[in-house]
Amino acid sequence: MKLTNFKNALGTPYFETDSILIYNMDCKEGINAIKNSGYRIDCTITSPPYNIGKEYENKMDITEYRDWLASIVNGIYDITSDVGAFLLNVGYLEVTHRGKAVPITYLLWDHIKFYLIQEIIWNYGAGVACKRMLSPRNEKILWYVKNAHSYTFNLDEIRDPDVKYPNQKKNGKLRCNTLGKNPSDVWQIAKVTSGENRSSVERTDHPAQFPTDLIDRMVKGFTNPEDIILDPFIGSGTTAVSCMNNGRKCIGFEIREDYCDIICDRLDQAYEEKREQESILSLF
Repeated sequence: MKLTNFKNALGTPYFETDSILIYNMDCKEGINAIKNSGYRIDCTITSPPYNIGKEYENKMDITEYRDWLASIVNGIYDITSDVGAFLLNVGYLEVTHRGKAVPITYLLWDHIKFYLIQEIIWNYGAGVACKRMLSPRNEKILWYVKNAHSYTFNLDEIRDPDVKYPNQKKNGKLRCNTLGKNPSDVWQIAKVTSGENRSSVERTDHPAQFPTDLIDRMVKGFTNPEDIILDPFIGSGTTAVSCMNNGRKCIGFEIREDYCDIICDRLDQAYEEKREQESILSLF
């Protein structure tokens, strides 16, 4: 599928390259436009607002929030190819009289149409320090698919080379894959940090930025080269950066124009870095 087809359906983008389309648009509007066009995406990778009062969200009643998020996810289901996937990163929120740190996954379980393959735990070191509860150090990534029996899973692309006993044998044969081990459903990947003397190299001004390593693993593991990946809450643009670096195409929606400007600057920089790297490799 060509990105120009989606551009015809969505209109003039805020930013574009041959493989990236970024729109300053409410994602519901964009999803409906794609649905009406009849075109289909291959995968969605996204992290919606958690409804905890961040500067980029309007806090809703729990039921309203659940229904809002479920309607977007079900809209994505309708525009996903028959063998496509949906990767949803969510955290926790407080439910009055019910719980302090309730996984958002609990709210969504029976309200969306995708088939759940697995819950992935994203574990990280940095985070808030708590006094009356355990300090939170994980979020969830839900790996959904459209077809429970036919979907993309490129295990060799995401194997973990850190094998404790790489030369261990059984009946004279190596027990471990020479490319590494299955990374399991617990991923230890550092968060994007901020602050003096501790800020991540990739840090932008966006307050809730995905680490590129996290998205790279999802892109390489659950999509194929040239696939079209949607991020309806593209925020700081990490999904687009990963797609650019890994030979995928990306469509992103971001409702705030100032965040779109962050994305533009970041993609310009990523493009220059990629071009310089390709120039160096061409010398050998």
